Amino acid sequence: MSEFWERIVFAFRCFFSLLFHGEIPEDIVQKVIKSPAPAPQAPAAQRPSISRLREADRARPEPSDRAIQMLALLQRDGRLIDFLAENISAYPDNQLGAAVRTIHDSCRQVLDRYVKLEPVLDSEEDQPVTVQTGFDPAAIKLIGNVAGEPPMRGMLRHKGWRVKDVNLPPLPPSGLMVIAPAEVELS
Repeated sequence: MSEFWERIVFAFRCFFSLLFHGEIPEDIVQKVIKSPAPAPQAPAAQRPSISRLREADRARPEPSDRAIQMLALLQRDGRLIDFLAENISAYPDNQLGAAVRTIHDSCRQVLDRYVKLEPVLDSEEDQPVTVQTGFDPAAIKLIGNVAGEPPMRGMLRHKGWRVKDVNLPPLPPSGLMVIAPAEVELS
């Protein structure tokens, strides 16, 4: 087999092995990675795989890494950052409406794919609700004439949102602070 086709086979094997097992096959690692001097080999059962070594060397992601990743996903699939960064005051409203609809649909798909949301209060807006004693002030914000102690009755103005589940893809090994790479077209 020619060197080119061997690399193609290695690429497919590595891709599917990483996808399903999270590691590169040992025979490919030994064939592809050239070490400066032969080192004594530990038994295979004791030797960690290359992907496990890199995983152990990598620092735990910061919470900001995931926030930046979410912005990157919203940019990649919905062009949200491009839209928010652009000065839209010169565009007529009817042109903005069409752009907003496309951006809205794309960004909603990103949320549906990676973050499952649920309402904080599962009641209809503009309907009366009771806020019980011991409520979480991070989850329920009292507005208007706030006096006294719970339980309190009021009108639900916004049901709020909380994250039920997050299923983000793995963080990239580099470029954690990049939301969208610059694109340079070569001719």
